[in-house]
Amino acid sequence: MSDSAVTIYHNPRCSKSRQTLQILEEKGLNPEVVLYLKTPPDSETLAEIIRAMGITPRDLLRMGESAYGENRLQDRSLSDQQLVDAMVANPILIERPIVLANSKARIGRPPECVLEIL
Repeated sequence: MSDSAVTIYHNPRCSKSRQTLQILEEKGLNPEVVLYLKTPPDSETLAEIIRAMGITPRDLLRMGESAYGENRLQDRSLSDQQLVDAMVANPILIERPIVLANSKARIGRPPECVLEIL
């Protein structure tokens, strides 16, 4: 994770993701936009993002997605690595948007939360 670059893991179909990208652009930033549904992070990158946020993999899961139930991710005995692997295999499960900046990461929910790390 670079100290100076700003990256957004973005889903253009998500209003919160679009609003977060707009905030970054209004700040004069030119973030790297990663369309994570097409180019999901690998396991190591996702684990690094989770560490940078100070959360657990379970905290990053979108529990309302059908893939959550289909993969039985509600099972509390699953390891952190199993949850990360499930998100890599099914990126729709990753909460969005995620912004990386200054060796930190935040979920843009609400979108203004990303201002904390800029």
